[in-house]
Amino acid sequence: MGRYIGPSCRLCRREGMKLFLKGVKCHSEKCTLVKRAYGPGDHGKMRTKLSNYGLQLREKQKVKTLYGVLERQFRKYFAIAAKTKGVTGKILLQLLERRLDNVIIRTGFATSHAQARQAVRHGAVYVNDRRVTTPSFLVKSGNVIQLKAKEAVLNKVRESVEATKDWTRPGWLEVDSKGLSAKVIRLPEKDDIAVPVQEQMIVELYSK
Repeated sequence: MGRYIGPSCRLCRREGMKLFLKGVKCHSEKCTLVKRAYGPGDHGKMRTKLSNYGLQLREKQKVKTLYGVLERQFRKYFAIAAKTKGVTGKILLQLLERRLDNVIIRTGFATSHAQARQAVRHGAVYVNDRRVTTPSFLVKSGNVIQLKAKEAVLNKVRESVEATKDWTRPGWLEVDSKGLSAKVIRLPEKDDIAVPVQEQMIVELYSK
């Protein structure tokens, strides 16, 4: 599965809001969006009025960037959401929010997608006492996530926990920062997402 390896700050500037892609730096005055609150490129300062399609497209791009997924995988999530009984937009966001790499970020055990993916890929993350090495693994209600690794790796995780101690933890996760574990107590809701998302626009885009 491919992934975006370009400058992260460019993506936030393109959407005009913080997507917290670089972790702790995004919460400080060093954030590039604070210094350059306009779009990237030579024409970034020009204001253009987007069409309805353009607004829908930007909303989709924002959500893809927020969760670190590319188009092919995002379409798969939408297809699953469309076939599942319930509100398609809500189910889509639940699927993305339940990704294991995203859960590691929400718990504060990592400060960025890159760091969370590395922890999962290197076998430091266990779900219900079973090692999981797939970042896209979807957690379920009742799952217990725990980090187990060499002390050098766990020390880096503890550094992340300390750096994110003031971050708000989502209500659908019960986090034990000292024990480096978390329990999924319910499925996530839209209100649990830190960045405002208009999921209905994405549904309308794919419904054309």
